[in-house]
Amino acid sequence: MTRGKRETIICQSKNDGDFSYEEKKFICLFQPVELTQGECWKTILAFSFPIIVSYLLQQVYTISDAAIVGQTLTAQEVAGVNDTTSLIFIFLQFAFGVSAGFCVVTSCNVGAHNPAGVRRSLTTQIVLSAALTVILTVLALLLLDPMLAWINVTPDNGEVYRAAYTYCAIIFAGIGAQLFYNFICSFLRSMGDSVTPLAFLLFSTVLNVGLDLLFIIVFRWGVAGAAIATVSAQLISTLGCFAYAFSKYPELRLHQEDWQITRHDVTRHLIQGIPLGLQFSVLAIGIIVVQSIVVQFDMLGGAMVSNAAQNGFGAANKVNNLLMTPLNGLGSAMTSFTAQNLGAGDTKRIKKGTIQSLIIMLIMAACSILIGLLLTINGTYLHIFLSADKVTAETLRFGNSYLYIDLSLYAFLGFIFVARNCVQGIGKPQFVLGAGAAELVARVAVCLLLPAALAGGVVSAEAPQAAVYGLCVADPFAWMSADAVLCIPFFRNIMKEDYRYLYSGSGQGLVNGQ
Repeated sequence: MTRGKRETIICQSKNDGDFSYEEKKFICLFQPVELTQGECWKTILAFSFPIIVSYLLQQVYTISDAAIVGQTLTAQEVAGVNDTTSLIFIFLQFAFGVSAGFCVVTSCNVGAHNPAGVRRSLTTQIVLSAALTVILTVLALLLLDPMLAWINVTPDNGEVYRAAYTYCAIIFAGIGAQLFYNFICSFLRSMGDSVTPLAFLLFSTVLNVGLDLLFIIVFRWGVAGAAIATVSAQLISTLGCFAYAFSKYPELRLHQEDWQITRHDVTRHLIQGIPLGLQFSVLAIGIIVVQSIVVQFDMLGGAMVSNAAQNGFGAANKVNNLLMTPLNGLGSAMTSFTAQNLGAGDTKRIKKGTIQSLIIMLIMAACSILIGLLLTINGTYLHIFLSADKVTAETLRFGNSYLYIDLSLYAFLGFIFVARNCVQGIGKPQFVLGAGAAELVARVAVCLLLPAALAGGVVSAEAPQAAVYGLCVADPFAWMSADAVLCIPFFRNIMKEDYRYLYSGSGQGLVNGQ
């Protein structure tokens, strides 16, 4: 009897003398959630909870890593690392989005109980991920200097430039580790297993922090040590996750015929993956534009006269990222939920689950808003991310303005997370890409036009509070623009249960044999 089948029998059996109740519960934790069965809201919560915890853990790691770097490297090295965040975000988010999109095909085959289709999807993703690794690595390294110049980091910046170049070069050289890590985690989630990715993420986080301390403090490798620690932890976790997946799921063990990949296999994966990858990447461009305007609020006459706006917006943005994590995790779960039920042909369950997920989203959004407002009391969140000497009335003004406006319209953000992933799950990636484009255009337009107009022409440290509000509303305008695009397939296809496109060219045969 295989390991996976034995674990399933243990979970289904009420009496198994070989295991205690606690051991049995632990084993069952790692069993995939059957997304096509059971009460929708219970299934969604059970599946999404480990994903939410995973995303929260990633945020905690990011903060911890930043703390280690900030406490051990020079000010110039820290600035160099921080300056590269948006550039790295462009490529890594593309890798994350592509992997999530690819696995829509996997989920459909899981829902259709088509193990051969699942294995074919796995081999296709292995080949595509390898090809994308080569393309992204070469592209990122070739464009590294021009991209650094784009954010005004040039050789004239001395140590800041050297730190930024070194950190980016190592991260980009190891982009394959991140891509394959995202791939195997997304693949397991598409099968209904959201606990295994959480376990390996926890392992990766602890390992990364340990390697940070070893390479930076003990070996004194500086910026290079921080980057090597990140890539090494991801690579080790990726290899471990693949080994565990093949051991736990015998049905994933590949046969020679599974490698007979056709053009159709490649096409249907790319159609699902590339739009979502691009959608994630364009968000980074919007973030760069927002950051460029934030800096102007600290400048006067071409000179930097303050750090209040950068520190205030920076701390508030970290809080915002934490608060939106549950919404993001819930949305990610809905991709697998809708795709599996699409493969099973249960369109009524897709509609019911989507409606119930929106209700869950509103409850989560309300909780996030409450927590966010509590953190603004006496600038609590600022004291978490900034030392006491950096917390001023001006810092509080910029940070609170951003949080108050964003939190008041969180329902629009929550709808993006749920609707975008549901639309992706039913095989409508063109609308996901369209929503990303609308979000980018709206955010950039508001950032470039509204603050300057309200400031009387030029944004500077002397700009009125109205100009600050003008920048802060960029997020809500972007969310509403994306929502407007997503509403089209949301109501036309999911709510009306219209899936005729699956049987035309636009459906692209999400499930083998269709």
